[in-house]
Amino acid sequence: MIRYFVRRLLVAVPLMLGVATLVFVLLETAPGSPVDQVLGDRQVPPEVRERIERAYGFDRPAPERYARWLKAVCLEGELGWSHSRARPVSRALAEALPPTLLLAGTSLLFFVVFGIGIGAWSAARRGRWQERTVTLVSLGAYAMPAFWLGLMAIYVFSYKIPIFPASSMRGIDADSMGTAGRLLDLLWHLVLPAAVLGAASAAAMTRFVHAGMLDALAEPFIRAARGRGVSRQGLLWRHALRRAVLPVINLVGLSLPILVSGSLVVEVVFAWPGMGRLTYDAILTQDTSVVLATTLLATLFVVLGNLFADLAMAWADPRVRLREGGLS
Repeated sequence: MIRYFVRRLLVAVPLMLGVATLVFVLLETAPGSPVDQVLGDRQVPPEVRERIERAYGFDRPAPERYARWLKAVCLEGELGWSHSRARPVSRALAEALPPTLLLAGTSLLFFVVFGIGIGAWSAARRGRWQERTVTLVSLGAYAMPAFWLGLMAIYVFSYKIPIFPASSMRGIDADSMGTAGRLLDLLWHLVLPAAVLGAASAAAMTRFVHAGMLDALAEPFIRAARGRGVSRQGLLWRHALRRAVLPVINLVGLSLPILVSGSLVVEVVFAWPGMGRLTYDAILTQDTSVVLATTLLATLFVVLGNLFADLAMAWADPRVRLREGGLS
């Protein structure tokens, strides 16, 4: 298993390098100049502009700047300097990563609980109107763009029915609250963005569990259990659901990096101060070092998520271990 783990990580190295290179090329071909973003509307003499370009390294050719950044990352562990935030990129990431992990983790819990619960509930009502309703709603939720769903959630639950806050991570008076008050305030701000981020994944999970349970109910072992006198509830919840949850493990492993890296739209809509908002602001200001760093981190999450899914499936299903040769 260790050899399998190391082999997968080594294969990920050229993937991360290729993604970083592609992102750098796209940023370099974008119109405008990072110096214009630094100066804003200020009019400065040409020598001042040249001095700023030298200070940030913008006067060097693009291949040289990319090679210097790559060398700093690989040999020195330095992610560069953010000219838009006037601080090291590593510090900007350290500030933005915890809110994103909190949002992604809460969204993961949301879609696992609701996806498995609603999927199993609809499968237990096969052929009834409840099953058809869940099917239509899950297909609709899966097809809705995250930005539109976020805006509609704000319109309904923050404007028409003012239950949840519309944006930000904390209230303006959070600092004056006690520990319990700050925690409740954080959870209250977390509800809408976590639900919107996890809606599509919850819909996919519902479809997976629903289809898996229907397939399991047609298996010979279910008929054998029914012949032994197992009740209908036992067949559904103890036998069919256990069989249907196995593919869900793989879906969870693949969904976690998607939640982390795909939270950009949701964080922008809800003004959530995480990696998605950091990346969005960096793209607008052509802060190449920040965009490259967040891209590398998102790619790493994707690789680790796939690896986790493979290992979890091998642990849960012995047939996978046999097929992969013990993951060696």
